[in-house]
Amino acid sequence: MRPPIDSIQAPPFPPGAQWLNSPALELSALHGRPVLIEFWDFCRPNSLATLPYLKAWHERYAADGLVVVSVHSPGFRTSANEDHTRAAVARLGIAHAVLLDTNFALWREYENAGWPGRYLWNADSMLADYHYGEGAYADCEAVICELLGVAREPLAPVRPQDAPDARLVVPSEDRLGEPFSGPYEAGGVWAVLEPRTPQAAVAVNGRELAVPYPGAHLLISHERHSRGELELTAGTDVRCDAVCFTPGLAAD
Repeated sequence: MRPPIDSIQAPPFPPGAQWLNSPALELSALHGRPVLIEFWDFCRPNSLATLPYLKAWHERYAADGLVVVSVHSPGFRTSANEDHTRAAVARLGIAHAVLLDTNFALWREYENAGWPGRYLWNADSMLADYHYGEGAYADCEAVICELLGVAREPLAPVRPQDAPDARLVVPSEDRLGEPFSGPYEAGGVWAVLEPRTPQAAVAVNGRELAVPYPGAHLLISHERHSRGELELTAGTDVRCDAVCFTPGLAAD
């Protein structure tokens, strides 16, 4: 959304921070270019939902001057492991700059409110647009085009849930500790898992699900918001940090 005032200036990147896909960036060196920053966590399904738009905007507008930075601020034990983060950035095919904010230094400077948190700064490093959570993709892209002085059709929604007129239902609250099993209401059920062996797997409602990498794994997907019962069993070769629920489309 457009900020109520246009006098909010971007905080500088923390000195000495680790960067992936890019040398260390400084805002002063980016003067004259819009900068899009999103706080994310590779273990959070909400961050995975917004990621295709960040990647596409980098591909569409980097040549026009846009700088995209994903700031990885971990919310789970699994995502606090920087080696896991590096592997996830490669696995997810992220080509734009990623700042490792493992100690939440930049998060605190922004007073960021959650994952994902998206901030678009203009060529003078003043806040032009911001959004918390999923959604508002067409609005954000319209501001990107305005700042760059280009005219483009916005990206088509990646998922039906992303459509501006989609009616979503609030899901059950995430489960950050045991018991992970139980009733729920959601469009999707995810688990934050870390395998301890190459053959790691969990049992989801009686079926086996391989866990080949640390991260968020989709356990159950519904076409629309639904009620269900989760039975999740993780053996000694898998650690579960949380079960997360994502919103689904309202029933017709």
